[in-house]
Amino acid sequence: MATDIDLHLGRRLRRRRRLLGLTQQQLAMQVGIRFQQIQKYECGANRISAARLWQLAEALETPVNYFYDGLAEAMERQETNGANGEMFSRKETLDLIQAYYQLGERPRRRLLDLAKSLHAEGEPSPGV
Repeated sequence: MATDIDLHLGRRLRRRRRLLGLTQQQLAMQVGIRFQQIQKYECGANRISAARLWQLAEALETPVNYFYDGLAEAMERQETNGANGEMFSRKETLDLIQAYYQLGERPRRRLLDLAKSLHAEGEPSPGV
């Protein structure tokens, strides 16, 4: 299971690789691994060891601390957002939002009113 730190490092790795115009295959060849491993690092599925992070930093011509830039702020945002961050990372939520914005304005309003009324029906009455 990916941790927030693994995800942050993976995003920074992808950003730097793309900035330099490298493919995953090209970067993988430079550090002597398969491109699938780069994919796993970038999505946070696999942790990046200290030695590998050093190799990646050299291949990407950046200091190791580049990968940690913004980590403290990202962790604070994660703590602040809590469940909301988790909710918005679900595929179901993203599919719903995308479908919602494909509707016209009037159907969107009606759908929003329906969702609010369903939520209100599910809440217990005050004093119960």
